[in-house]
Amino acid sequence: MKKGMKLTIALALVALTAMSGFAQTAKKHEFRGAWLHIIGQKQYSKMTPEATREYLVGQLNELKANGVNAVIWQIRPQADAAYISDLEPWSKWISGTAGVAPNPVWDPLQFMIEQCHKRGMELHAWINPYRVTSGKDDKPAAGHVYYKHPEWFVKYADGKLYFDPGLPESRNFIDKVVRDIIGRYDVDAIHMDDYFYPYPVTGVDFPDDASWEKYGKGFNDRGDWRRHNVDLLIEQLHNTLQEVKPWVQLGISPFGIWRNKSVDPRGSETNGLQCYDALYADCPKWTKEGWVDYMVPQLYWEQEHPRANNEHLMHWWNGETYGRGMYYGYSVSNMMTHKDTRDSTINNQLGEKIELQRKLENVTGMVWWPGYLVTQNFKQVGDKLKKTHMATQALAPTYTWLDNKAPEAVRKLKAEKSCCETVLRWTAPKATDEMQKAARYVVYRFKKGQAVDISKAEAIVEITGETCYHTRGTLKGNYTYAVTAVDRCNNESAPVSVNVEIAQ
Repeated sequence: MKKGMKLTIALALVALTAMSGFAQTAKKHEFRGAWLHIIGQKQYSKMTPEATREYLVGQLNELKANGVNAVIWQIRPQADAAYISDLEPWSKWISGTAGVAPNPVWDPLQFMIEQCHKRGMELHAWINPYRVTSGKDDKPAAGHVYYKHPEWFVKYADGKLYFDPGLPESRNFIDKVVRDIIGRYDVDAIHMDDYFYPYPVTGVDFPDDASWEKYGKGFNDRGDWRRHNVDLLIEQLHNTLQEVKPWVQLGISPFGIWRNKSVDPRGSETNGLQCYDALYADCPKWTKEGWVDYMVPQLYWEQEHPRANNEHLMHWWNGETYGRGMYYGYSVSNMMTHKDTRDSTINNQLGEKIELQRKLENVTGMVWWPGYLVTQNFKQVGDKLKKTHMATQALAPTYTWLDNKAPEAVRKLKAEKSCCETVLRWTAPKATDEMQKAARYVVYRFKKGQAVDISKAEAIVEITGETCYHTRGTLKGNYTYAVTAVDRCNNESAPVSVNVEIAQ
């Protein structure tokens, strides 16, 4: 045998072994999210509402096929609304003109909730808390609260307008917006990313002298006061969610470096911008206090980055969970353009990062930035996810700190045969407590004679928000199908099963 052929076979065996390893580590419960932003995305304003809906359906179908089970959908990028609101004006990123509704009027948030839930996916409503404008030439739309209360806002050296985080009025208004969203929409979470106090402009401090003078008493350091201001907002939002809809989570996606170890012995082995000092966001504190339900640190760097070694950061954040969800945010473009540090013949770090992440005890998921690159199959990322790393479907983790009681089993499961397929239909379990109502269902398939074992991720054939499942395309044979109900916190009921013979 020629040397080249031996090498080819050897590499193929290595690849098959790796794929087998990923299949073995596939988890039944794993948060698999994707960020879909609207800021800077001009395609929405150029499409008709009907075309936009078709486009979004295509995005969701492809994300679902790639294993994604949660969509983080941006609805308030700059104190505006990509939904029907009486508090803030329509976002220009939806209609093309700030303050002008799409024509004909429709509700993108409600549409995305319905479409995600239909597919058994979670919908996390992504808001930016403080930013009001996106550039120096940008202005709030007519009717914005800025014109009624200009004293709540400041303009920074980056040319953008912000709510002043030091003012109780700012926090109360942001809380009012969140209260309105969760009161009217069936969202699964409120999500905020890394934009708290703005990224600093070199040599220019944030212009909050007036609020510091009025509210800074008792603080010797303005940085401590600013962190306190953000803490107050996070705690207030947590309390509002608990009061109105306690199953709705609060999630944060912070900048990937909390503090460098050279500054703080509790920090990471890094040498970069620190969200604690630059953005005044003490993120680990929020999970430790129980205010935040999950963190998605933005670990966008390559594994070997000289100042922000991503492997070091993955281990560091693993120790900062405090019993809450910890998912890692990955840059698709960075991940797919840097070679595996263990094997230079692999031209991306996708498998390397997922394999390491799944070995970390406290990390239970990942989020892709941006989701659009996954649906575009950038450098085959989508193919690799659906064929190898996420070849099996997964439920999001159980949120046991919110609720740990499983719903009742589904009722009246039956198999209805037609000329070309068998359709499973069932009825939702009865529940009076909102926490125990079925939010989605899991359909499992086993060969005849196999024991029904719902711990096996590979047995899942569908996760859906509907009370039916079509067996279309299933190989002929005798099967046992099992269906479970899953509540809002991903607690799962006992299975109910039915035997089905597929003849086609």
